Amino acid sequence: MTVFRRVVFVALGAIGILGVSCAAYAGYLQVTGNFHSVIDGQLYRSAQPTSEELASYVRTNGIKTVINLRGTHPGAAWYDEEVTTARTLGIKHIDFGMSASRTISPETAERLVELMASAPKPILIHCRSGSDRSGLAAALYVRKIAGLDEAQAEGQLSFYYGHVGIPAVSAAYAMDRSWEDVEAQDKKQAQAELIDGAIVR
Repeated sequence: MTVFRRVVFVALGAIGILGVSCAAYAGYLQVTGNFHSVIDGQLYRSAQPTSEELASYVRTNGIKTVINLRGTHPGAAWYDEEVTTARTLGIKHIDFGMSASRTISPETAERLVELMASAPKPILIHCRSGSDRSGLAAALYVRKIAGLDEAQAEGQLSFYYGHVGIPAVSAAYAMDRSWEDVEAQDKKQAQAELIDGAIVR
């Protein structure tokens, strides 16, 4: 075997191992419910919770509001079960429909921010896998409500939570695009306010 072939063989093997490891980790997140604290006592995120998981989250973390990012789906077993469980537990249930593969406008993002800001806390946000829509919602909360820095917010859209945002490869990149659009809008608004302030002075 030539040196070149040996290098190619080793590289392909490493890529294969990395791929298997990533798949195993993604599987682990789904098995465990992909539940994470975003800001203790304020916001938590997860994949679609079962009745037992939701009851556990309420008992352990004092959840007062569930925001379902999958939207209203009456008749679907998971949805009816979630609504019934929330009612039984005495917590608020809110639907806010999003798609992991479609961008949302800065205006829609702002409505979500307002919803999270006004909802009784602690809040649990969830989508199907807890990776993409939940990641965008968490990023918005971290930046716009908690007032933490951009890096901490963007960390919510990472593979640590199972999110894969690669242009032209991952449909969930729409969530990254949505975040970038919100950032661009915020910067544009900040610049406009700066100019207005300078004119007033």
